[in-house]
Amino acid sequence: MRRLTVLGTCGAWPEAGRGASGFLLEYDGFRLVLDLGYATFPRLSEHCAGGRVDAVVITHEHPDHCADLSALCRARYFAEERGARLPLYCTPGVIGRVQAMEPTEDLLDVFDVYALPSSHRVGPFRLDAVLLPHHVPHAGVRLTAPGLTVAYSGDAGADPALAELAAGADLFIAGATLQGPCADGGDPHLMSAAQSGTWAARSGARRLLLTHFWPGSDRARSVADARGRFSGEVIAAEEGMVLSF
Repeated sequence: MRRLTVLGTCGAWPEAGRGASGFLLEYDGFRLVLDLGYATFPRLSEHCAGGRVDAVVITHEHPDHCADLSALCRARYFAEERGARLPLYCTPGVIGRVQAMEPTEDLLDVFDVYALPSSHRVGPFRLDAVLLPHHVPHAGVRLTAPGLTVAYSGDAGADPALAELAAGADLFIAGATLQGPCADGGDPHLMSAAQSGTWAARSGARRLLLTHFWPGSDRARSVADARGRFSGEVIAAEEGMVLSF
């Protein structure tokens, strides 16, 4: 089974009934989490009881991308059988940010930490990460396994590195934070749906999954903006959505 499950889609904070950034990528039994923002752990638990995943990738230390790493830590820390430490691939600052919420349990008792951006072998995947423009150190992620490539921009700004990051990807997960007058280059640290469409086209990606919507955004408008730049399939991420490969 090869599929991506959407755990959360909001940027900054989650709207009612939604979560912040988070995805579960499954490949022939291997389960990898991409970001764990606010309110994503309950949805993860619907698929992986007790947080039983095989690896976690966190793009950066903003809490809408890493807050529920604390919940995952606690679920594993207090499990009857904790098991081996869970591989965690993250940028500088993530461990310190999440540990600050946890005065008694040490995250390093649960997680085996590997630094991003860099390249790693993660189960069936080759993980390649590059630094992308954002307010804090931020890694864009490319995951490649036989027959599948998934790229993820997180909520970084537009950068030429996106063309290589998402080159030929089966799925490009990209931020759609900005709308309106600021949609093209108004903030170098964030992307609009239109910009995500531009980079999906330049990279030759097959499908574009828009995410990281600012609360209250018109998601249909974001899809239309991206379709104006990208001729492939454009999808607005929704909590609980499952995409199969």
